Amino acid sequence: MTVDPSCEAALVPNELAPNATTILAELGQAAFVWDIASDAMSWSAAAATVFEGIPSSALSSGAALAGFLEPSASIRSDALRGSPAPGVRALYRVEYAVRASISAPPCWIEETGFWIAGADGRPARVEGVVRVNNERHARDQQLLQQAQNDALTGELNRTHLLAALAEAIEDAARFRGNCAFMLVGIDHLARVNDSFGFDVADEVIRVVAQRIRARLRSGDQLGRVSGNKFGLVLMNCTPDDMVIAAERFLAAVSGEVVPTSSGPVAITASVGGVSVPRYARSTEEALNRAHESLDAAKQRRCGSFSMWKPDLERDQQRRVNIRVTDEIVTALNDRRIALAFEPVISAGSRQTAFHECLVRMQQQDGELLLAPDIVPVAEQLGLIRLVDHRVLELVVSELAAAPSIELSLNISPETTMDADWWSSIESLLSAHPGLAQRLIVEITETVAIKDLDHVRSFVTRLKGFGSRIAIDDFGAGYTSFRNLRALGVDIVKIDGAFVQNISHSADDRAFVQTLIDLARRLEIKTVAEWVQDEAAAEMLRDWGCDYIQGRLTGLASSHRPWRSAARSALAG
Repeated sequence: MTVDPSCEAALVPNELAPNATTILAELGQAAFVWDIASDAMSWSAAAATVFEGIPSSALSSGAALAGFLEPSASIRSDALRGSPAPGVRALYRVEYAVRASISAPPCWIEETGFWIAGADGRPARVEGVVRVNNERHARDQQLLQQAQNDALTGELNRTHLLAALAEAIEDAARFRGNCAFMLVGIDHLARVNDSFGFDVADEVIRVVAQRIRARLRSGDQLGRVSGNKFGLVLMNCTPDDMVIAAERFLAAVSGEVVPTSSGPVAITASVGGVSVPRYARSTEEALNRAHESLDAAKQRRCGSFSMWKPDLERDQQRRVNIRVTDEIVTALNDRRIALAFEPVISAGSRQTAFHECLVRMQQQDGELLLAPDIVPVAEQLGLIRLVDHRVLELVVSELAAAPSIELSLNISPETTMDADWWSSIESLLSAHPGLAQRLIVEITETVAIKDLDHVRSFVTRLKGFGSRIAIDDFGAGYTSFRNLRALGVDIVKIDGAFVQNISHSADDRAFVQTLIDLARRLEIKTVAEWVQDEAAAEMLRDWGCDYIQGRLTGLASSHRPWRSAARSALAG
C-alpha cells in the first residue's frame, strides 16, 4: 500500500468544465467533493462503477467509506498532510484497497486531488478523482516480488533473507531468546548438471525448496543463499531444537527421489547451523559460521548435520594464517623471499647433477621460514601464485649468472594454469637464450593425475622451450607408467617415504626397485629422495637409479657452490 501525499500547495480551478464528469465517466473515473466538517461526500455518476459492489450508502460519508478500506480505515485521512495557508489547495495522492465483503477480492483504487485548509490550518474540504488501479498495483506487486524473492524458487533472495536474519538476531538479543540460522546445501548438484543438464538441476532446486518449505514452522524464514544452498531462520530455536529440525529437513530432501522431466533423480543434502545470538551476533558471523558447519558436515559425510561450536585450536590457526599471510605479502614486497639449494647427486659418480631450489622466507627478525612453513599456508590462502612468480624470477637469475649449472623448481597446482606465470616464463626465457635447457620444472604426482590432458599440454608447452619436466613425490599417488609415457616427462622423483627405509623394509625395497626398473624401460631418469645412508645409496645405484638426494648427499643450503668455484677460477 502506498501513500504519496504532497505538501506542495498548488492553485487549481475551482470548477470543473461542464463536460468533465462525462469525460471522467468514459475513462472509468469518478469525481467527488468531501466536506470534512459534516463528513458528507458527493460523487459524480461513475462512482458506482469505480466502487463496484460497495453499497451506495457507504459513499455518502468519509466514515462510512473508511469501513471498506484496507490496509487501514484512516488511510485517506492520513494522506491529507501539510500546512498550507487557509484557502490554498494542497495536492495529495493515495492508493488503497476496497473490499465489498470478507470473501471478495480487493479492488485497488488510486485517489488524487487537493484539499483546502480552514482557518485553523486543518483540512476543511477535499476535491478529487478516483479510478480503479488493479493492473498497476499487480505490476507493482510483481516488481516487489521480483526484488525480494528468488526467481527460480519464489523464496526470499539472499539480500532479504539476511535482512530477516538481522532482525531475528536483534530481537533474540533484546528479549534474551534463542534462534538459529541454518544452511541446507544440495550435495553434488554439479553431477546433476553434468548428467542431466542445467534445466533438470533447476527442477531439483525448486523441489528441494518446496520440501523444505513444507517442513517449516509458522514464522520461520526460508531463502536461497546461492546456487545449491538455502538459508533458514528458525525462530525460538534452541540447540536441541536445531538438531531435530535438521533431521526433519534432511529426511524431507533425501526421503524420496525428485521427479524431473528427465526422470527421477536421487539427491541428498547436508546441513550446517549456528545458534544465534549465542555464537553469532551479526549476519556476517551467522553466515560464515553456518558455512563452516556445512563444510564440516560435507567433509564428515554427505547427508549429515553439523552444528557450529567454538574451537580454540581452529581460532588459533586462523590467527596464525592471518599473521603468516601478512608476513608473506610483506616479504614479497620487501624482496625477502630467497632460495636454498639442495644437491641432486649422480648415484654412480657421486657428482652433482643439478640443484633443487627450495623457497625460504626471511622474517623481519632475521629468522628463516622453510618451505613447509610457507607453501601450505600460501596455497590455502591463495598466495602461492605470487610466491611461484618470485621463485621463478630468482631461479632464472641464478641460471643466467652461472651458465654451467642446472636448477629445478617446484610449482603449485594453481600455477600450472596461471596465464601470468606462462607470460613470465616466456618473457624470461626469451631474454636468456639457452637457459631453458638448464631448467627443470617439478610438478607433484597428485597434480599429474588430477587432469592428465591439462598436464600433457603443460608438459608439451614447457618442453617446447627446451626445459625438462620432473614428477615429484612419485608413488604417493596412482599415476600409471602408461600415463607417464603419455605425458612425456623426463624425470621421476621417487617419494622419500618409500626410500628412507629401504635398508630395513623388504616391502619398500621391492616397491622402489620396481619403480626404477619400469622407469628405465621407459627411458625416464629416476631420482630417489630422502636417501639417509650409504647402504641405501649403494642399493639404489645397483638397481639402476640415476640420481640420489637427501641427508646423505647434503641438505638444502643458501650456499652457492658454483659461485665459489667461479671465484676460485678467477683467482687462479
